Parts: sequence; C-alpha cells; structure tokens
Amino acid sequence: MPSRTRAVPSSQRITRATYRALAEFRHQIRRFLHFSEQAARAAGLEPQQHQLLLAVKGLPPGGVATIREIAERLQLRHHSTVELVDRLVHRGLVRRRRNPRDRREVLIDLTGHGEAVLRQLSVHHVAELRAICSTLGQTPELAFARMTRALARPRPRRRPRAG
Repeated sequence: MPSRTRAVPSSQRITRATYRALAEFRHQIRRFLHFSEQAARAAGLEPQQHQLLLAVKGLPPGGVATIREIAERLQLRHHSTVELVDRLVHRGLVRRRRNPRDRREVLIDLTGHGEAVLRQLSVHHVAELRAICSTLGQTPELAFARMTRALARPRPRRRPRAG
C-alpha cells in the first residue's frame, strides 16, 4: 500500500522533546507489537489471524465486517484478506454470511470459539498495555493522550532577532 504523508511546512520546528516523544512512542508500539505477535503464536494463531479477529470484534459503532472493511483495517489487499478469512473459517473461528440488505455482500462474524480465543488473547493484551503504561506511571488512556498531545502540539515560531 502506498504511504500517505502530509506535506509539513519547512518552517515547522521539530524540538529534541518531539524527537524523544516520537522515539518513545515508536519504541512502545514495537514493544507491544512484539508481545502481541508472541501471544498470538502461543495461542496457535498467526499474528494477522489475531488482528482479523480483533478487527471484526472491535469495529466502531455502525461498522460492518465486510472483506473490504477488514482489508482496510488490516491494511491488506482484498485477496489477502479473503485468504485470511478462508483460513479462519477452516479453523472454525469465523463464519461468512450474506448481508440481508445486500445479498452480494459477505459479512464476517466470529464463532463462539473465535470469541473465546479472542477474549483470552485480549485479557493478556490489556494486562501488557497496563504493564507498559505503569512503567511510565500512567494509565493506558492517559499515556496515549499525553503522547498524542505532545506530538500534535503546534510549536511556537521563533521571532526573528532584531538586528
């Protein structure tokens, strides 16, 4: 997938504190993803399979678990998402059904077994998030809010020196 980056004005100053916040945020993301990959494999899943289960269960209100929506959430191509769903259907973790409003569309649901596996993994993930954040002396919600505020805060421009 092509990356989408916004143009940043060359006049925007990046401070040392911003670099530290970015580095710490990236470190904590990698640390959590590494944990998540290991936890998924320990539960007998590939990391993307776990991500798909979570994407289906964690859709925002009004969201519908279609192949297109799941592919977008996982940042995968359509055919890769179909293959991933096929593997999870074969393992009894998800099922397909036709959308009653649009029979051309296929919806993905978790099975009871899929719900149980996801719940077990999610309990471990929440505990790991709390552990990561407690090392920073924060709750996960507060840590995320502080990091995003630090990264989003516009930096004041330096006034040119009178000369």
